[in-house]
Amino acid sequence: MKRKFHIRKGDTVMVIAGDSKGQQGRVLKVDTDSETAIVEGINMISKHSRPSTQNPKGGIVHKEAPIHISNLKVVDSSGKPTRTGRKIDAKTNKTVRYSIKSGEVIK
Repeated sequence: MKRKFHIRKGDTVMVIAGDSKGQQGRVLKVDTDSETAIVEGINMISKHSRPSTQNPKGGIVHKEAPIHISNLKVVDSSGKPTRTGRKIDAKTNKTVRYSIKSGEVIK
């Protein structure tokens, strides 16, 4: 059975532990099997690539590496990291995520 995570693709998150601590970025991909996420501009690595049709010169390519979900916190509209909760929206009767600190719904 797959776990449900507090982070989704498109969320703005802050890194709370590790080399990139304090940095913010947008989530590009969440991998539920390895419990990691790829965040735009965070945890950059240098990868050596051979020449190919897409990159005829080859060389060193800088790209984002996965970071564990436990090292990330969602940032609410005020710009501060927060924990998230789930509640049923009264208008639509659907489950929505909300910020524990401010109580507002996270989109």
